[in-house]
Amino acid sequence: MNHDTEKQHKNFRRRLRDLLRYGVLGIAVALTFTVFSPPALKAFELEEVTIAQLQEGMRIGKYTARSIVEMYLKRIEEIDKKGPAINSVLEMNPDALAIADQRDQERREGKVRGPLHGIPILLKDNIDTADQLHTTAGSYALEDVPVKQDAFVAQKLREAGAIILGKANMSEWAYFRSTRASSGWSARGDQTKNPYILTRSPCGSSSGSGASVAANLAPVALGTETDGSIVCPSAANSIVGIKPTMGLVGRSGVVPGAHTQDVVGPMARTVADAATVFGALTGVDPRDPTTEVSRGKASTDYTQFLDPNGLKGARIGVARNYFGYHEKVDALINQSIEVMKQQGAIIVDPANIETAGKFGQCEVTIFLYELKADLAKYLQERSSTGPQTLRDLILFNEQHREKEMPYFEQEFFKLAEAKGGPLTDQAYLDALRECRRLAATEGLDATLKKYNLDAIVAPTLGPIMPIDLVLGDHLLPAWATQHWAPSVAAAAGYPHISVPAGYVFGVPVGISFLGGAWSEPTLIKIAYAFEQATKYRKPPQFLPTDPTH
Repeated sequence: MNHDTEKQHKNFRRRLRDLLRYGVLGIAVALTFTVFSPPALKAFELEEVTIAQLQEGMRIGKYTARSIVEMYLKRIEEIDKKGPAINSVLEMNPDALAIADQRDQERREGKVRGPLHGIPILLKDNIDTADQLHTTAGSYALEDVPVKQDAFVAQKLREAGAIILGKANMSEWAYFRSTRASSGWSARGDQTKNPYILTRSPCGSSSGSGASVAANLAPVALGTETDGSIVCPSAANSIVGIKPTMGLVGRSGVVPGAHTQDVVGPMARTVADAATVFGALTGVDPRDPTTEVSRGKASTDYTQFLDPNGLKGARIGVARNYFGYHEKVDALINQSIEVMKQQGAIIVDPANIETAGKFGQCEVTIFLYELKADLAKYLQERSSTGPQTLRDLILFNEQHREKEMPYFEQEFFKLAEAKGGPLTDQAYLDALRECRRLAATEGLDATLKKYNLDAIVAPTLGPIMPIDLVLGDHLLPAWATQHWAPSVAAAAGYPHISVPAGYVFGVPVGISFLGGAWSEPTLIKIAYAFEQATKYRKPPQFLPTDPTH
């Protein structure tokens, strides 16, 4: 490797380490696209409706699955494509109404499959569906590449009676293409906006999933996460996101980023709705051997853990070394901790995760190796007619530069292509061991054991940045001395739930609940009790400009 390449590699590692450690995202300084000044928006009959309310409406004949789908399709046209133009839904399913009719017929015949029967759901655009929808990870490179079969999670949702409403926009290639990408931008979908303040970022690679659910374009959505991309858009869009334990939900048929950290999880406006979807996703995936470890540990009904008194007696540690993004964020989280005390929780403060911020380098190494290997495996299994390797994708982007790279490049792709070797390389194996040791054994496991905790709380992240297509997502200097909670759960492979915790100048803030492996029942119980005691979420107002400006 020559000197210039090595220097580029070092600068990239430093940049990505900061992005991963401090939030993959930061505060941008400028935004240069046309802002819409909306008139009073039409009232929406299904605003903030829950899955339980939709089911009751269908049971008594107020709604049908078809009428629900029709209302959401109209809402998407009025709010997402026009009006404030959130741009969170990349593509709508042309079969959605026909599927809704089938679900209605089943209901008339007394064949209700479960709590998701007739419920529309959006899928992130990296989740395979063997239908008329495309699966592209936001890139034109996969637009015409056929899909042989549904992803495991798509199949599970169909079996549960859900209706796949469409595909949500996302950060192209799950934010792994460039070191200065803008969260929520893809070549196929352009830039997704935050429905609370249209100039703010929707955050993370599951940005369209988060923004669409927040804007009441669907009851629920699926997101994926490698490091923060379920919980970050959940926090930034004032919704609930569940990032599961590695192995609890199958990943086959999902465009990969890094298989040792990739997970799929629900994003919803309430803990109850997220738990309802979550139960439909679990099970052993024949095409994902990692899920074998979930036998005897998974539940098909996580709503049984929804206990409004779930905070009583719960031992909750406060990871103070994840505070410090902003004094108003800290105040909101401290206020939330007081609510937990009032609800009977035993607060251990502080209960710092001492390894926070120490595993960014091993994460970068893992991602560089796994992206190259995992993408090749996925592409070759998907089709023999499309791109087959990361090198093919790099070449496609260069050949279609005007469409694919109008704002930022593909530095990550190139470095993964240059760096990534076989997954038997000692450097890769050493990085795996180091990350698991620091994040799990000496991180979450050690902290939970030391203080005898049921869960750990921290801010999910600070107030989300303005969108900046010129400089991409980047950090305020104050963030550079902090760490962020999503990384430790991601690197450990442990569960993480983000719940709305209020607003700073109209910008949503989330609170994180972290636990050990397979602790979803406990985290859901705690998160639900917190949500019921606070009810912080408010629907977005689609503000055209930042109220602080």
